[in-house]
Order: sequence, then C-alpha cells, then structure tokens
Amino acid sequence: MRYTVSINQNRDFRRLYSSGKSAVNAYLAIYCRRNKTAVNRLGLTVGTKIGKAVVRNRVRRRIREAYRLREASLKTGYDIVIVARTRAAQSSYQEIDRALGALLSKLGISEVQA
Repeated sequence: MRYTVSINQNRDFRRLYSSGKSAVNAYLAIYCRRNKTAVNRLGLTVGTKIGKAVVRNRVRRRIREAYRLREASLKTGYDIVIVARTRAAQSSYQEIDRALGALLSKLGISEVQA
C-alpha cells in the first residue's frame, strides 16, 4: 500500500472508536477521523468471533486487498479502522469489495463514488 501506513497503537484505535465517524453494513464497520498528516493510516480488526486463525487471516487479506485497489482514489489525511463483522467470514471477495466501497462513499472518504 503506497499511500497508507498502519495503525498499531491501541490508543489510536480507541480514539477512533470513541470520536470518529462510523458507517456499518452486514460485512464491515468503518471508523474514520481526520489526522494531521498527508497520509492515510489504516487499522484492521478481525475478532475471534469471526472464526479460527485461517478464516480470520483470509478475511484480513480480502479486506486489505479491497482497500489496496481503492487506495489511489481515497482522500488523504484520514485515520481509518475497518472492523470485520461475523458475516464477512462466509462472504466472497466481491461482496467485501462492494461493502467497503459503499461504506467509504457513505463516509465521504472516497473521491470516486462507488
């Protein structure tokens, strides 16, 4: 991912959960907030309710790839946390991609409307 760095600190995740804008659908929940930098920061959360490690890693890879393909069309300067919901475990890549695009458009982060 060329324009994005990772969010690793727990305090950054908590700040987004408490004071960020959010949008939710059946597959994903997204929290976002402006940051004071020229790059986006991305955090992914896939909880143990999703399934065992193999399933969680598959969901994480699909979300990361869907984000990577949309990355160039996103506005910069945002902290973004994507939380996988339980339905994401049984969904295909196309469903996750559509869900991500719809939520990014709903939050106004995507410059290209999906």
